[in-house]
Amino acid sequence: MSALAAPRALHEDSDDHHPGLAADLARMLARPVTRRQSLRWLGAGVGTAVMPLAGCGGSVDDGYGISTSTTTTGSGTSGSTAGGNVACSVIPEETGGPYPGDGTNRNANGVANALTLSGIVRGDIRASVGGASGVAQGVPLVIRLKIENVLQGCAAAGGAAVYLWHCTREGGYSMYSSGIVDENYLRGVQEADSEGWVTFTTIFPGCYDGRMPHVHFEVYPSLAKANSAANRIKTSQFAFPLATLIDAYASSGYASSVRNLGRISYATDNVFADGTALQMANVTGNAVQGYTAELLVGVSF
Repeated sequence: MSALAAPRALHEDSDDHHPGLAADLARMLARPVTRRQSLRWLGAGVGTAVMPLAGCGGSVDDGYGISTSTTTTGSGTSGSTAGGNVACSVIPEETGGPYPGDGTNRNANGVANALTLSGIVRGDIRASVGGASGVAQGVPLVIRLKIENVLQGCAAAGGAAVYLWHCTREGGYSMYSSGIVDENYLRGVQEADSEGWVTFTTIFPGCYDGRMPHVHFEVYPSLAKANSAANRIKTSQFAFPLATLIDAYASSGYASSVRNLGRISYATDNVFADGTALQMANVTGNAVQGYTAELLVGVSF
């Protein structure tokens, strides 16, 4: 997989009378309509079939060979796929990107290493630790990853550890982005229970320009070894169904995500373009009550 790319240019339509998706989206989002209506249009304009925002559940193809079932819960729509439940498969290795905070690069203050922070081993990652006091705002999200050891017939990897991080609803990364360099929220480490599960309470990440929304994570053989990136056995990312993204981004605080999502698709994303069968989370819930995202993570150690 290639490293995190700079924002990519939009495709230009060769028909002079039809300026293409970019212009259409710009006109749609500029019209005096609700953001939810704009997001409904967006669902039809990012290279996929139209995703309903309300109504009865159904099944649609997202245009990339992923069948996504959508169900309405409360006032929002949730999406899920079976792609994240492929048995006994090692999840693809992916870039940790430029904002890992695992001691492998630097920020404005020097080496950026959340792994050694006091309090970094925690389930709720919405607040900063180690003396910082910021709290990330956004739609509630619970992330549940089940770590399985492929070399042992995909037996639960109890005792393994996961370091997980993602961007804010505005698209910035704690420890790196302007204004939040001194914060370390939306980062945390958890030890897998006897059934291989780790659980994080967080907020739904935003969509920044040039990438489909995603969550980064590293897997370590044990909690004791999760204090140094040199011990990681897997670095990967997972994604969210498009129906979930559309529903979540109708919420307050995610306005920039609506625009950025209109400029990217899973087919053109530099990480997920080769497929998301092992990296598409199963998601339930809605933007009002919050979401739960689950994924089986196969590793080999």
